[in-house]
Amino acid sequence: MLKIDAQQVGIGQGTLVLFSDYQDGGKMWTGTGPRELRRVVSFDEAYAMPPKVQVTLSMWDIDQQHNPRMDISADMITTEGFVIVFRTWGDSKVARVRADWLAIGPVRHDDDWDVY
Repeated sequence: MLKIDAQQVGIGQGTLVLFSDYQDGGKMWTGTGPRELRRVVSFDEAYAMPPKVQVTLSMWDIDQQHNPRMDISADMITTEGFVIVFRTWGDSKVARVRADWLAIGPVRHDDDWDVY
């Protein structure tokens, strides 16, 4: 559990189309076996410490004749951003995916100052 001691809590959110591989014959649509795609997300404003990040699929378009195998997660979370990781495997054919994300964490207050 993230316990926030500060008076200021930042909540960031966004949406990102990760790929549309059916349009150009990309590997998520035409490939087989393990496949991975990473997209960098930058926060509008830095957090005071790395926030908690949740990533969800908000749209997915898949081939109905193959098993829908998908995994989505946040990786490399810092105060300034994170990486969305999408994976599929086997014979799954994923045409396109859109991801939504939500970040919650402490932000610096205008009255905060550093003591060295």
